[in-house]
Amino acid sequence: MANLWNNLISKLPNPHFLQTYEWGQVKAKHGWIPYYAVWMDDGKFHFFQTTDSLSLITGQCVAAALILKKQVLSQGFAARLSILYAPKGPLLDWKNENLRDRVLNDLQTAAKKHGAIFLKIDPDIVLGRGVPNNADDVPDNAGQAARSELMRRGWDYSSDQIQFQNTVLIDLSVPVDEMLARMKPKTRYNIRLAEKKGVGFRVGGVGDLPMLYKMYAETSVRDGFVIRDENYYMTVWRLFMQPTIHGQPSTLPLIAEVNNEPVAAIFLFMFAGRAYYVYGMSRNIHREKMPAYLLQWEAMKIAGANGCAAYDLWGAPDVFDESDSMWGVYRFKEGLGGEVVRTLGAYDFAPNKLWV
Repeated sequence: MANLWNNLISKLPNPHFLQTYEWGQVKAKHGWIPYYAVWMDDGKFHFFQTTDSLSLITGQCVAAALILKKQVLSQGFAARLSILYAPKGPLLDWKNENLRDRVLNDLQTAAKKHGAIFLKIDPDIVLGRGVPNNADDVPDNAGQAARSELMRRGWDYSSDQIQFQNTVLIDLSVPVDEMLARMKPKTRYNIRLAEKKGVGFRVGGVGDLPMLYKMYAETSVRDGFVIRDENYYMTVWRLFMQPTIHGQPSTLPLIAEVNNEPVAAIFLFMFAGRAYYVYGMSRNIHREKMPAYLLQWEAMKIAGANGCAAYDLWGAPDVFDESDSMWGVYRFKEGLGGEVVRTLGAYDFAPNKLWV
């Protein structure tokens, strides 16, 4: 029944791979219960625990959300308490005030009904484009209005931001030559250097996953970030690497090699016309040959060839100066010719303020 849900959300504004059936199944293996909320053009609201029920509804879907539920405790009164989270959802036209009100009303009611301590949402509502306070800074009035409405209703900016609030987007709808021209000169140089130094490239398969996890673990130790256990990533990668039909989620591990030895890799996620750079890893050897630059260039070409119009580089600083821990990563992403996009971030609704 994955196709039913994924086809449904792919037709809505800003569909995201974290709203797919597959992501719900990933989280189901780690203590969450996925629910599927659907709003129809006839005014009906459906809240299903299984996608099987989607085949029974008629009419046009105007909004939807994968909502993850986790019980707080398993015994006593607290067993009735839960937390709810719609990663990168709900999906709807946020400029449509009537629809926005309807969706938020139903979500707030559902949060109360399910005994939620809080309901967290972090839809891709754009607040602005470009680096703040720079010449390319362009505020988005519709996004600002949506944020004001959430605050008016008592939603609070979350102290626990699960996803990146800002990111860098690359336009893949232009010709390849123009994509290269938009890059920083140093980035183009490093791509050519990788090719000149003999860095090879291939698309990986399921058999590469244990090796890729070891490389990811090596990267986390070197760069000082925390990763989950191997089982978690194997679940994500295997589920999203399953054969899919046109328009469904797909994931490709892209591997850079020197003399047939893997030295760097990224996972390219693709869904509903957008690609995502989610996991990146590298070894200490041959880093001077710039394999990371070649991988991103290959990812851009592959994503474009698969019908993706944009490539989300998955994360940018909260503060755009050297004090931010992501500054170095951002400078690398900036060199690829993308545009900074600043989004709403996560907001929480607490039905009962006594619980927060």
